[in-house]
Amino acid sequence: MSTTNAWVSKYQEYSHADLLRRVTDLEAQLRSLNSNGLRQASSSPKPKKLKKAPKPFDPSRYHTRLIALKFAYLGGNYNGFEHHANNTTPLPTVEEELWRALRKTKLIFPEFAGKSEDEVCWDGCEYSKCGRTDRGVSAFGQVIGIKVRSARPKTAPKPADANGVDGTSDEAMGAEDYGVEDGVANRTVEERQSPQWDSIRDELSYIQTLNRVLPRDIRILAWCPHPPPDFSARFSCKERRYRYFFTNPSFATSPALASTGRAAAGAGGGWLDVEAMQFAAKKLEGLHDFRNMCKVDPSKQLSSFERRIFHAGIHTVDSPTVAHIPNNNGSNQLSKPELYYFEVRGSAFLWHQVRHMVGILFLVGQGYENPDVVDRLLDIEKSPGKPVYDMADDQPLVLWDCIFPDPASVPAWDGKVDDTIASNGYDDAIEWVYVGDEVGGRETNKRVVLGIDDGLFGRNGVMDDLWSLWRKRKMDEVLAGSLMDIAASLGQRMSTSKLIPNRHLVEDADRSDRIFDGSDRPRTVGKYVPLMKREKLETPVVVNARYAVRKGLAPREGHVNGGADVDD
Repeated sequence: MSTTNAWVSKYQEYSHADLLRRVTDLEAQLRSLNSNGLRQASSSPKPKKLKKAPKPFDPSRYHTRLIALKFAYLGGNYNGFEHHANNTTPLPTVEEELWRALRKTKLIFPEFAGKSEDEVCWDGCEYSKCGRTDRGVSAFGQVIGIKVRSARPKTAPKPADANGVDGTSDEAMGAEDYGVEDGVANRTVEERQSPQWDSIRDELSYIQTLNRVLPRDIRILAWCPHPPPDFSARFSCKERRYRYFFTNPSFATSPALASTGRAAAGAGGGWLDVEAMQFAAKKLEGLHDFRNMCKVDPSKQLSSFERRIFHAGIHTVDSPTVAHIPNNNGSNQLSKPELYYFEVRGSAFLWHQVRHMVGILFLVGQGYENPDVVDRLLDIEKSPGKPVYDMADDQPLVLWDCIFPDPASVPAWDGKVDDTIASNGYDDAIEWVYVGDEVGGRETNKRVVLGIDDGLFGRNGVMDDLWSLWRKRKMDEVLAGSLMDIAASLGQRMSTSKLIPNRHLVEDADRSDRIFDGSDRPRTVGKYVPLMKREKLETPVVVNARYAVRKGLAPREGHVNGGADVDD
């Protein structure tokens, strides 16, 4: 008898109650088995899919080329431009952010030589920089030279012909085969191996590639595909242009003070005598020794502080977009202030030279000093040591542009410059490809054809990022200006006729003087002491000698170089 028949025969003997109990027991066992099976299935880890290891980036597969990059940044969030090893600061530097972006996009291949790959290293990149801005200082025309990865395809070298001429030589690859007008005759041997490849149109979109990974307040504006031979962003630059922005009045003035007029307000009243500042600024032009308008860096051991200033002057900003100030009609009514900038153009600048010059001009504009104080400071025989004074604030200063002229137009550095250059400076001869140009790279050309954007306007374009930065600051301005309007409308209204004559002069007679230095608030200095009556610092000769003895350095010959000592 089979097992199944035996169970059936057995169940026939069960009563109805026995059958119900048996079915209930079997169902309970089945539920227990199913529950244990699910628990074991859930507790056992699912096998993870193994991700393929990223393919290592092989720099040897790519060509490199030396280019120049022109870029801008707002300096408020950075500890200056230059990175210093083993000098940790709360804020990053612009150079660090630029290096990270170049590394992330695999545009540079540094030779670390035992250094950590997380450490900023420019070895093997032929890196050069035009200027070194201080903490808080902005730049709208900063320039670097850098060797970067290129999209030019690698091809095998052509074999020599029957006469033994190398297939990549100039004889075998003459200009007539490629067209001189396209610049092919000036290309390298590798470029001539790919005659159909255009060094601008077919190149990587350097501007867009870097702007995607850089912070929004650092923007690449242009690149130069063919820098001059032996190009150095530092030494090839023969003119640097700075602008320093300020308002007039320099700080908030009361209606009572404004009602007397700017001239009667006198020193410390907040109003700036722009004409006096302009007169003093013109004295800075020409070749002068600026040791009394800079900070001496003994580590450089400079013995010559002569620098040539092509232009120095005060200019009006056409469209002021700042808050409001008291009117001079004696009421609390507010009106727009005046907005100016001091522009200086020179072959090179000493450490903190621009901010020292601006600080002197502010003292002249406030009436604390006469314009001839500039002549006294430039006369190193009468003033061999710099008086103790503060330089201007860093935030309103901008490295506006860097000029790279045709080398043939640059005279030898002997202090002699013809009248045209001495008054106007140089003309830039660099071939820049700016953001928005249709020849800015393969990806840029494709997107322009599709009508998407050109890297300047459109989604994630430069203008999109800069607009967001501007709008935030504009809203801050509107809110602060509206608050000033409300505050100025409060309190007692007084007409000019009700003001006590010269009341402010009586009230302020025993008060401390206030100095405007370009920052948001004036500094209280007690009784102002004229510069020529102040304590004098040691001369650069003494400072350099003390440093050399401490460091065990040999005396260094003085050097004067058109672009070696830029640091502001």
